[in-house]
Amino acid sequence: MLTTLAVENYRSLRRMVMPLRGLNVVTGANGTGKSSLYRALRLLADASRNGAVAALAREGGLQSTLWAGPEHVRKDRPVQGTVRTKAVGLRMGFAGDDYGYLMDLGLPIPNGSVFDLDPEIKREALWAGPFLRPAALLVERVNREVRIRSGSGEWQRGGHQLQTFDSMLSEFADPERAPELLTVRDRLRSWRFYDHFRTDADAPARRVQIGTRTPVMAPDGSDVAAALQTIKEIGAKGALNDAVALAFPGSHVEIVNTAGRFEIAFRQHGLLRPLSGAELSDGTLRYLLWVAALLTPRPPELLVLNEPETSLHPDLLPALANLVVIAAKEAQVIVVTHSRPFVASLEALTDDLHTIELVKDHGATTIAGQGPLDEPPWKWPTR
Repeated sequence: MLTTLAVENYRSLRRMVMPLRGLNVVTGANGTGKSSLYRALRLLADASRNGAVAALAREGGLQSTLWAGPEHVRKDRPVQGTVRTKAVGLRMGFAGDDYGYLMDLGLPIPNGSVFDLDPEIKREALWAGPFLRPAALLVERVNREVRIRSGSGEWQRGGHQLQTFDSMLSEFADPERAPELLTVRDRLRSWRFYDHFRTDADAPARRVQIGTRTPVMAPDGSDVAAALQTIKEIGAKGALNDAVALAFPGSHVEIVNTAGRFEIAFRQHGLLRPLSGAELSDGTLRYLLWVAALLTPRPPELLVLNEPETSLHPDLLPALANLVVIAAKEAQVIVVTHSRPFVASLEALTDDLHTIELVKDHGATTIAGQGPLDEPPWKWPTR
């Protein structure tokens, strides 16, 4: 389980060190940085597949995603530009009870290449324990060079140099000397993100699809029928029927199999025939998508949900909150939401909810009520 998430200089996240628990809700008004936090988590996950640089490019490049305010903020003076004293850097990292990892991205030294605006990975570090200290370092990367700490405590060269745009998580593998690196990489790759399911007339979730066993629903929900049938067969007994009945009393879901093609059949009290996926209302289909995502028979280490309450009627929020609480029994969960009724529904179901409210202070995202002494221990290494 992650205990700390740290981000520096990413959009409005000028400097944030956030404590995490099993079930976390990140809330706040529009524009306080919730989406930036969600994207930062996705960037960390992308690093495990060597996709962090490409993900930044899709957002407009490193310069478009960097903190846009001054390097030093003086609250007793008007905001004004200053001469930069430190190198440009976007830093992201996390820590748990067993391992921690961080990445520091910066700009290259111009050399006339057309790729001079591509970010470079300047520093990566993997350590044992909840916070970084020299004695806890296991593997580190400085510019292109990787080195590994041996069992005797001596540092050894990794054996080859990385490209400036390649992460050691994805491009360096040494199961004998650095098995911890492979462990952390696999963990990051298991992180699961769900964000704004489509429910329009042409949405993938409304189409009839070839069905195979699907313990993990696709991010776009295109295999929702197969995912629901998989939950029926190998998931928690009765969980699917209970989730549907809680939201829509007297209703249940069946999956119609026609020559291997799966389709949702939603049986509702008072109707003579079931409704197909193409006929369902946007809210009903969206709820069934969340059922398929949260009752997964193969839970991830970390499940991140971005505004799951979107387009749902307030009457469905308690049922959705119940799904989130069930999911948190098997996985660490981070929910990003601005809906106070949804947060209240979660609070009514569990005493273990960790609520993090984001606010803006001079343009920078901060955690409400968190002072410097309230932060988890965290230190960024020098380049």
